[in-house]
Amino acid sequence: MTALWDWAIAAYRDEETARLCLELQERHGQQVCLTLWAAWAAGRGYVDDETVEAAVDIARAWETATLSPLRAVRRTLKKPVPDMADEPRLSVRDRIKGVELAAERALLDALATEAAPTPGPATDSVALMVRAARLWGETTPRPTLVSLAQRLPA
Repeated sequence: MTALWDWAIAAYRDEETARLCLELQERHGQQVCLTLWAAWAAGRGYVDDETVEAAVDIARAWETATLSPLRAVRRTLKKPVPDMADEPRLSVRDRIKGVELAAERALLDALATEAAPTPGPATDSVALMVRAARLWGETTPRPTLVSLAQRLPA
C-alpha cells in the first residue's frame, strides 16, 4: 500500500503544506497522518462515520505506542545532553528520526488498508478532515484544515 504514502510524501514536499501540518500537530494537537489520510480518502470515494472512527482508533494506537514516544526521544536529543557527546547523540537522533518516519509510513499503510474509502464520487475533503479532527482532539482547527486542503494534491 504505497499510494497513500506516495501521495503524502508528494504533498509534504511543499513547504507551506509542511508548515501547516506542523501547526496542526504542535499547536492544535492533531495527528497529521490521520489528517492526511482524511484528505486522501476524500478524493477517492465515500467515507462513512464507522470508517472515520476506525481510522481514528488506528491512528491513536500508533500515536500512543510509537509516534509520541519516538517524537519525545527525538526532541530530547535535539539539544545538548549533559555527559553526552554531540556526535553520537545526533547520530542516535537521526536514527530515531528514521524509525519515526517508518512508523508514520506503517500508520499510513494501515489507514489505507483498514480504513479505505468506498470507491465512488469524491467526498468533501474539508468535511472529512473536520470529522477526523473532531474525533481526535478537543478543538477543531477549521481555518488551518481549510488552508491545508487548498494546498493538497487531488
